[in-house]
Amino acid sequence: MNYHNSVLLKESVDALDVKPEGVYVDVTFGGGGHSREILSRLGEKGRLFAFDQDPDAHRNLIDDSRFVLIGENFKFITRFLRFYGVGKVDGVLADLGVSSHQFDAADRGFSTRFDADLDMRMDQKSELSAKKIINRYEEKDLADVLFMYGELRNARALAKRIVQERAEGEIKTSFQLKQVLRSFLPKAKEYKILAQVFQAIRIEVNQELEVLKDFLSQVPGLLNENGRLSVISYHSLEDRLVKRFIRTGMFNGELEKDVFGNTNEPLKRVGKLIIPSKEEVKENNRARSAKLRIAELK
Repeated sequence: MNYHNSVLLKESVDALDVKPEGVYVDVTFGGGGHSREILSRLGEKGRLFAFDQDPDAHRNLIDDSRFVLIGENFKFITRFLRFYGVGKVDGVLADLGVSSHQFDAADRGFSTRFDADLDMRMDQKSELSAKKIINRYEEKDLADVLFMYGELRNARALAKRIVQERAEGEIKTSFQLKQVLRSFLPKAKEYKILAQVFQAIRIEVNQELEVLKDFLSQVPGLLNENGRLSVISYHSLEDRLVKRFIRTGMFNGELEKDVFGNTNEPLKRVGKLIIPSKEEVKENNRARSAKLRIAELK
């Protein structure tokens, strides 16, 4: 089974400027494509640590003495690297979002294509599932999730319909949810709207934006001098956070300047935004919205 086609594989690993004896981290192991590419560029003394909280990803374990796979959320990057005696690294790669395998595994509930239990947990140990959000969140909180994370203008109306319908019985599956929202899904926009709804719920289930902020905040303290950060994002909410953090070292507010007008952001941008080629998008449709941003410790 093809677990996952790594997006922007060469470009994202090129971005790390891999040193043969360096220490690197792939915080989104998945099918292991990026990790294998990094390992192919490392010498005998190089080391690679990878993170993935999804047990399915651990079936792709790489048998290599230079490699360690950590089965935890990458928001714990500093803590677990310290556990392995690593204080600083030469590069960190993150391929955000959901893997092709997670979308294609019908029973995980990530995809609008399959009738599956409303789950969407990347970490199967987590107590918060899509079913819990759909059936137990207050109407206002549900509307907030749909508006903030799905960027749906009619979030209040959608939330109201869900709350009305769940009063008649629990909404348990993805197709049940689609049926509940049927009147909000004009044929020409059905897929787009459903994708936004599912994205919003998935982000809330996995606290994806908070995890991303936690992770990015730790990166400057982990990087060696001239260490690199390579991040692939797939939707505007993630990309805005990555772009802003690289530019300012913050997620909101404005940069403070000293008396000389100098700012103190920890990273500097390397090169311009990179997007997949037409050929890659043709071969892998899920690459179509990918954006790669690269930064270096100042």
